Amino acid sequence: MAVNSFMSDVRAMRFWATSPHPTLDHSWTWLQRLMAATGTENQDYLIELSGQVIGLAGSNPLPDFGFILHPDFWGRGLAEEASRGVIGHIFETLPVPALTAEADPRNAASLAVLGRLGFVKTGEAKHTLRVGAKWVDSVYFRLDRP
Repeated sequence: MAVNSFMSDVRAMRFWATSPHPTLDHSWTWLQRLMAATGTENQDYLIELSGQVIGLAGSNPLPDFGFILHPDFWGRGLAEEASRGVIGHIFETLPVPALTAEADPRNAASLAVLGRLGFVKTGEAKHTLRVGAKWVDSVYFRLDRP
């Protein structure tokens, strides 16, 4: 399953809110929960390139926005392009006043993408999330409806 290729990849999951998926079954269960969520709470979309699923962008639950991309496709502007489409769709179809995002401050690439998307930093905090045995910090962002 293509989703497992990035959700189990240590590089892709380095700054994600959970540890890498340990098995294909774990990714399958995660994907089933994602697909079962209603449209008003789940606005996550798989990113496909040339028929291959390479990542995810969206909001689940609203208004929390995020994205993840298989490392083989980093640096091509694909996360930004997919995110722009998803953000536009959310603001066009749902009465959401703003989207929020949380990122690990060490994730310079994602921070740059959020900035190019128009997200504005609203705060930061230390030791906000425990991923595996390690505590990580967070930077918070907001994107108001245009």
